[in-house]
Amino acid sequence: MTFDINVILDQLPAIISGAGVTVLIWIVGTIVAAILGFFVAVGRRFGGILLDKALGLIVAVLRGTPFLIQIFLVYYGGPFIGLSLDPLPAGLIGISIYGAAYYSEIFRSGFMAVPKGHIEAGECVGLTQGQIIRRILLPEMTMLVLPPSLNMAVLLMKETAVLSIITVPELTATLSAIGAQQYAFVEALSVLALFYWVLVEITGRLGHLVETKLTRFRFFNA
Repeated sequence: MTFDINVILDQLPAIISGAGVTVLIWIVGTIVAAILGFFVAVGRRFGGILLDKALGLIVAVLRGTPFLIQIFLVYYGGPFIGLSLDPLPAGLIGISIYGAAYYSEIFRSGFMAVPKGHIEAGECVGLTQGQIIRRILLPEMTMLVLPPSLNMAVLLMKETAVLSIITVPELTATLSAIGAQQYAFVEALSVLALFYWVLVEITGRLGHLVETKLTRFRFFNA
C-alpha cells in the first residue's frame, strides 16, 4: 500500500472549500467567544453578587460538560424551544458559547490581577466604571491575558473538527468523506493533521509577534 497523493489532488477544490469553512468558523467563533467572555467577566466583576453567582453557574456548566454534548443540544435540542438551525449557524453558536465560558475566566483572572490600588485611584479621581474598565483594566490586563487567550484560540480551532458530527461541511467532514469514498483514510487524515499543524504554527507566530509589539509599546510608554 502506498501513499496516493493523486487522491488529494483530485479532490483539491472540495478540500479548499472545507478548509475555508473551518477557518471561517474558527475566526468568527473565536471573536464572538472573546467578546461574550469579556462581557461575562465584566458582569461578574461589577454586576453584584447575584449576577456573579448566576453567571458563575452558567460558566461552570459550560466548562464542565463536553463540547460534543453541547453542540448536540444546540443542534438537536433547538427545535424543542422553537430554534431550528442549519448545521453551520448551529456550529458557530455552539463554539462561540463554549469558548465564551473559557474566555470569561481568562478575562476575569486578568481583572483580578490588576492591583486594587489602581482601581481605587481611578474611583478617587471620579472615573466611572466604564472609564475604569477602558482606561485602567483593559490596558493593564492585556499583556496578562494574551498568552492564555492565544492558547484558547488554538483549542477552539481544534474543536471545529467536532462540528463534523452535525454535518457542518468543514475540513474534517470533507476529508472523512473523501477517505471513505476513495478508501484513502491515511491520505485524508494526513492532510487534515498537516492543515491543523500549519494553522497552529501560523497562529503561534502571529501571537508571538503581537506579544512582542505590545511589550515594546508598554516599555516605551513606561
